[in-house]
Amino acid sequence: MNFIPAGANGLVDCFLLVKTSNKKTSSKGDEYLDMTLADKSGDINAKLWSYVPAVHGEYEPGDIVKVRGTISQYNGADQLRIDKIRHATPGDQVDTNELVKSADYSGEAMFSELISIAESFKDEDIKRIVLTLLNENKEALLFWPAAFKLHHAIRSGLMMHVLSIVRLAERVCEVYPFVDRDLLIAGAMLHDIAKTTEYEITPSGLASGYTVKGNLIGHLAQGAMMIEDTAKKLGIDSEVVFLLEHMVLSHHGEPEFGAAIRPAFIEAELLSQLDMMDARMFEMKEATENAEKGSFTGKLWSMDNRKLYNHGREDFDKETKLF
Repeated sequence: MNFIPAGANGLVDCFLLVKTSNKKTSSKGDEYLDMTLADKSGDINAKLWSYVPAVHGEYEPGDIVKVRGTISQYNGADQLRIDKIRHATPGDQVDTNELVKSADYSGEAMFSELISIAESFKDEDIKRIVLTLLNENKEALLFWPAAFKLHHAIRSGLMMHVLSIVRLAERVCEVYPFVDRDLLIAGAMLHDIAKTTEYEITPSGLASGYTVKGNLIGHLAQGAMMIEDTAKKLGIDSEVVFLLEHMVLSHHGEPEFGAAIRPAFIEAELLSQLDMMDARMFEMKEATENAEKGSFTGKLWSMDNRKLYNHGREDFDKETKLF
C-alpha cells in the first residue's frame, strides 16, 4: 500500500474505503474489528482492538472512513493497527476516485470494443448469442470487478480482464491459423459473464461478498446456464451452443481449481491458459510493484506461497495496452 504517511514510524492519517468489516473475538475473549481497507493503490488488512461499537461506530463494505493508526509488518505483509476511526462526512469533501482502484480504461470504452469485435464474427449463431448476452448484462459489465479478491478486483476489472484475454486470443489466432477465431474469442467474452450474478457489489463498484447464487452455483455453472437459456430464446440449437458451454465450464482447467470438466478441444484449452495467464500477470504485477527494487514480496497465497523478486528493469506504471 502507498498510504500517505502522517509522520514517522509508519503512522498514517487518511481516508480509506471499507472493503470488508468483521467483528471477531480474540483468544483473550475481547472483541476486535478485522477490516480490509483500501485506496486506489491497493488493500491492507486492518485491526481495531478492544472494539466497542457504541464508542468506535459500526462499519459496512462501501463506507468511507477517516483512520489514524500505525502500519507494521505481520507475517510478511503490511497490517494497519487502528487507533482512531470515524465515518467520513460531507464536510470532508472526500474524492472517491482517489479511494477506488479502477481499470486502466473506462468500462464504456472496453464494452464498445467488445461489441465491435463480436459484430465481426462470421458465425451468425455465435454472434447472436454473444451480442445478446453482452447487451443484456451491459449495466453490470460496465463497472463490475472480476473478483472479490485477487485478480482484477477493481472497478471495471471484469471488462479489463475479458478484453485482455480477447487481445491475447487475437494474437494466438495469428500464430495458429487452425484455431477457430470466432469460437475462441466468443469463449473469452463469455467465460466470466455470470460473475455479474456471483458478487454483492457496493456503490463504489467493488465486491463486498458473494450472493446466494454465487455461493450455491458459481459463475462457471451459471454461465453455461445463461448460454443455454439465451440459445433457446434465440431458437439456436447448433453445436456451438454446447461448445461455448463447455468452454465456460472448463476454463478453470482442473477440477481442483473449480473446473466442472477439463478442456476437451483446442479453443477450450487456449481459453483456460489465457485466463490463467492474464489473472497471474495482474496479480504478479500488483505484488511486485509494491516491493522495493532488488527485494522480494512476501509469500503470495495465489502464487502457491511463492515470493516474487522485483528486478526493477521495467516501469510498472505502464498501462496494460488494450487499445
